[in-house]
Amino acid sequence: MIYHYLKPRMARIIIQVIIKLSGTIVELLIPSILSAILDDYAPIGDLHGVYLYGAFMILCALLAWIGNITANKMATAISRDFIMDVRRDLFSRMSSLSARQRDQLTEASINSRLTSDTYNLHAMVDRMQRLGIRAPIMLIGGIMVALMLDVRLTLVMLCAMPFLAAIVYISSKKGVPLYTRVQEGNDRMVRKIQESMTGARIIRALSRGEMEREAFEGINSDLSARQQKADLTMAFVSPLVNLVLNIGLAFVILVGALSVSRGTTQPGTIIAFLSYFTIILNSLIMISRIFVICSKGTASARRISEVLQLPQDLQPSGKASAAASPAHIAFEDVSFSYHGGIPALSHISFTLPKGKTLGIIGPTGSGKSTLLSLLLRMYDPDEGRILLSGKDLRTLPLEEIHRNIGVVFQNDFLMKDTLRENIRFERDYPDQVLFHASETAQAPFVREVGLDHLLAVKGRNLSGGQQQRVLVSRALSGSPDLLLLDDCSSALDYRTDRELRHALRRDHGDATLVLISQRVSSVMACDDILVMDKGAVIGHGTHAELLKSCSAYRDLCRLQLGGDAA
Repeated sequence: MIYHYLKPRMARIIIQVIIKLSGTIVELLIPSILSAILDDYAPIGDLHGVYLYGAFMILCALLAWIGNITANKMATAISRDFIMDVRRDLFSRMSSLSARQRDQLTEASINSRLTSDTYNLHAMVDRMQRLGIRAPIMLIGGIMVALMLDVRLTLVMLCAMPFLAAIVYISSKKGVPLYTRVQEGNDRMVRKIQESMTGARIIRALSRGEMEREAFEGINSDLSARQQKADLTMAFVSPLVNLVLNIGLAFVILVGALSVSRGTTQPGTIIAFLSYFTIILNSLIMISRIFVICSKGTASARRISEVLQLPQDLQPSGKASAAASPAHIAFEDVSFSYHGGIPALSHISFTLPKGKTLGIIGPTGSGKSTLLSLLLRMYDPDEGRILLSGKDLRTLPLEEIHRNIGVVFQNDFLMKDTLRENIRFERDYPDQVLFHASETAQAPFVREVGLDHLLAVKGRNLSGGQQQRVLVSRALSGSPDLLLLDDCSSALDYRTDRELRHALRRDHGDATLVLISQRVSSVMACDDILVMDKGAVIGHGTHAELLKSCSAYRDLCRLQLGGDAA
């Protein structure tokens, strides 16, 4: 999957490899030139040869420097563009995930994959272009030139190679699973931070700061332990490589010294050979570091690919054909549960004609918001079907379902942006439409402060009631055919709530309205009311009918309205 993003850049990568390869080969010539100076020209006092080869050494050093800088700049540009495309597609795919898929991945894991995982992948691609080309060429080239200088010394050095290969193989095999566990621990850390930041006010209000710190410390300690285990496992690589190579270097010096004392090897050859041994040593150290980076990058690449390869969920299935029904919305024996757990909705059936108003009331956890999620096709029902204008929702594209719907969720959000952008939400509506929507939503402050007024993160510089009215303005600005309001007046006083309902009937009387509320006063004027409890409909009818037939509704009225609640 990741190769798909590298393929369009293969021409640039090949050019970068050629430049890197050329610079590395030129750099490999320098010790050989030094050997020639020391063995062939310096002993006989040939200064012309010394100066000529010395200038050639300087030229090779400059060419290698220019080549490495050019190749590294190209590698940086390629890896930057590569990861930018990965992040773009990953964000796009995450934005199109169904609610069920997001529940399975969790928000914390999604954030972690989009940040730390993409960083690890970027580091791997960047280092592979920089060190992944240079280190093997320096290693292989160094061994080849060393063989031409002295076969015996090279064979002594090569005896260490099987041990080095075993170290690198074992460490890389263990590294990927360990770093995968580190990223999973990072997901838990992100999730805890998100929860603490979101619930900061209630944590302070209930004096639960110490408890939260202890919970965070437990997650932090677990992540630290996972990171420590992974890092210690990989940290053994470099010291072991150095140990094996230093032992090999000691044997090379010993054998070389004996060869010089016997007159079978020139001192310049030994100096050049030691230079090549240092090159080989540094190359192997670089390779060991590459394996550490690749272990992290590979684990992150798998997590990113897992998201990119998720199938498109909630696609239209079957042919959309409208049934002969006057209902705008119809639920036919709908049942649903989250991830196969306790049923959230059980055998829900009702119809709502176009232009009518449906009120849904019930205690917390009765399934009201879940019903709204199914109507928006964030989830598909486990049983039964939902019809919109006579068409099964499962046969309609999501864009068609959402095109003419205005919605305010129970837990909605405001961006750090102007009121204009928060209300129109990337839709091309003139300011007059936005002002009209805000007036209907009982938000006169929008006109007072102006549409250019900047909101803080999550609208923190507005009161709770003002936030809700801005959200209602957003839903109304498109003049929707279907308006879904999920407890959107919980922060409003009773008078403002009443005026909002009157304004909705006046300005959007042709729209079908589904109103979820905890207040009887908000739903009592609706054409139809559903009373829900534990995922089931326990009462269905008008306010007057429910007062006679539903004891739970009657109790709610008596509790909230007092008297006989008639």
